[in-house]
Amino acid sequence: MHMIKPTLHPIILAAIFTGAACLSARAAGPGEVSGITEPFMDVTLGLADAGIIREEFFKEGDAVKKGDVILELDKNLEALEVQRRKAVMDQNQMVLESTRRLLETTKSVSKEALGKAEAEYNVSAAAYGIAVQQLANRQLTAPFSGSIAEILLKPGAACAPYQPLVHLADTSRCYFIGHLEGVAAAGWQPDQPVKIEVAGGQIVSGKVCFISPVVDAASGLVKVKAVFDNAEDKIRPGLAAKMTPE
Repeated sequence: MHMIKPTLHPIILAAIFTGAACLSARAAGPGEVSGITEPFMDVTLGLADAGIIREEFFKEGDAVKKGDVILELDKNLEALEVQRRKAVMDQNQMVLESTRRLLETTKSVSKEALGKAEAEYNVSAAAYGIAVQQLANRQLTAPFSGSIAEILLKPGAACAPYQPLVHLADTSRCYFIGHLEGVAAAGWQPDQPVKIEVAGGQIVSGKVCFISPVVDAASGLVKVKAVFDNAEDKIRPGLAAKMTPE
């Protein structure tokens, strides 16, 4: 009598192998992710007004603090308008105070006259505020602390509204930005400690700060970001890097 050896259908075998592969992937945990480093903040600045660049107070490579004036446009007309508007406002304030005193002490003026004086003062104060803002708009200020990576126009050059003038970057902290397979994203968690090896061999510690909640339909990849300290500027953002769990 011949023994019949049991056989498994090819579809069943495929299912077994697929399941084993999935278990193996889960057991392996998160692996290496390739990506690139970027500055924590990186913007190109411009002004809403057109004009001639009058003066630059910093040069390329300089560090600036939030609120520092990097450059300014010609502003003679705006400065004169501020003076004019302030004079009108001060005059209207004197009239208002005088009218209020007369009403309170002698009753020689009406409430309507006081109301008119208050309105004229309020209008002149608003006009003065607008003039002050228009003068401030002639200056390009740093929206955050960082370093000037590039100045695109020099004093004497004309600029159009919103034309790029200064490239400002904050490299005291940096991002690692990479992409991984959608299935593999389950192995990563926000605030997870990581090691980031930058091209050239430098290794820094960081932590995951963002994992995209959606998988890109075209590539099947998930975007992941980690932040790391770079206070000593040892790493120049823009270099390729690899991220692994600590």
